[in-house]
Amino acid sequence: MSRVTVYSTANCPYCTNVKALLDKWKIEFDEVRIDQDQAAMKQFAEVTEGARTVPQIVIDGEPIGGFNELTELHMDGELDALMQSD
Repeated sequence: MSRVTVYSTANCPYCTNVKALLDKWKIEFDEVRIDQDQAAMKQFAEVTEGARTVPQIVIDGEPIGGFNELTELHMDGELDALMQSD
């Protein structure tokens, strides 16, 4: 299992952008499609503490938010630090 999980849906352009950025930055991730599975939707609600929008990114079990939060972490250099810590 990857350290990064992306909760997404099929018709979400922000989800597509997040996955493309993670691929570009060579960060492996697991995708959980909440539009295809009720159990995944329940997991999404629990892990993200009731988030209502996708994408939602979780790193090492900690929700960090969506597209904007991911890009802010990257721009601030904090994403690299998160990915290097074990």
